[in-house]
Amino acid sequence: MPSYTPNALAVPESGIRRIHEIALTLDDVVSLAVGEPDLPVAAHVLRAASDAWLEDDTRYTANGGIPPLRAAIAAKLRRDNGIECGPDQVWVTPGATEALYLALALILAPGDEVLIPDPGYTTFTMAPRMQFAEPVPYRLAPEHDFLPLAAELDALVTPRTRAIILNSPSNPLGVVFPEAVVRELVAFAQRHDLWILSDEVYEAFTYGLPHISPASIDPSRVLTVQSFSKTHALTGGRVGYLVTPPGPTGLLRNFQEALISCVNTPAQRAALAALEGPQDAVVEGARHYRENLRAATALLDARGIGYREPDGAFYLWVDVAYASGGDVARWAEEFLRERGVAVAPGSAFGRGGEGWIRVCAAAARDDLLEGLSRLPTP
Repeated sequence: MPSYTPNALAVPESGIRRIHEIALTLDDVVSLAVGEPDLPVAAHVLRAASDAWLEDDTRYTANGGIPPLRAAIAAKLRRDNGIECGPDQVWVTPGATEALYLALALILAPGDEVLIPDPGYTTFTMAPRMQFAEPVPYRLAPEHDFLPLAAELDALVTPRTRAIILNSPSNPLGVVFPEAVVRELVAFAQRHDLWILSDEVYEAFTYGLPHISPASIDPSRVLTVQSFSKTHALTGGRVGYLVTPPGPTGLLRNFQEALISCVNTPAQRAALAALEGPQDAVVEGARHYRENLRAATALLDARGIGYREPDGAFYLWVDVAYASGGDVARWAEEFLRERGVAVAPGSAFGRGGEGWIRVCAAAARDDLLEGLSRLPTP
């Protein structure tokens, strides 16, 4: 029998999905492992998708997306992010996951290295390996409030380093980079002539610090990944987008044709309605998640359990080293089977996550508090 490539076998399993898949086989689970908003999609967004289906607006679109959506995204980027770009620099994708893959395909060759956050989202490790490149973790440590340090980054750069992935607001940490840190990271990339791949999926949810897009500082070297999944609770709609510097239009047209042709038309119509219609649901989402986080941290404080105070996104990064015995992945599975609560083990996000768990605070508040109440007492 023919064999699979060593590269395919080197792509790591998602520790988040492992817990989630086990949870699906069990009864009465409090599900706090995956980043699924619990709020409904706004009615005008659902109606736009429904109208597209009923009108049989189901044909192929341009590889990069329908022109009105690309134009609306470009206008949003100028207005909200300070990113000057045209519609031809916007590529609509089936979620931010494919946008990340497209960006890496543009800038990485086999054997190249990309600096990735540790702890950081699982796809940051998986996607480079799928392209025969090497993810090189950079440390985000609690003693530095999980912020990257330029001096430590400098030491990781080799002749093969081509890019750095930044993620603010952070999944799983809830960290939002202050403007000074963003500028320092852009200067680091300029110093070493690196690409920046900026994952900004949680940009709508920040608490006290403004979101700063690196492309607003240096648009020539930044590839920006964004999504409708979290902002508009459209996780199953699968619409994200990649924003590039001017230039790679022909390349990305080819990539999209080979990978997906285009995102389905009703989902694009929904995304357009999400951008151009009322934003009440987005505002309500930010308020709801912030209140959930406040309630959850109050409970953890009362129980004496440590955590990182979130600046953004809708996750809690909780310290369970007192209970996990140096193997938080094993502990999380036992916690699920014995206590009926699904949480993401921190080690799924890199070595720096050992001893921590990620808890999704976008769940119903009663479920969130019940799940946290079942954590062992320190």
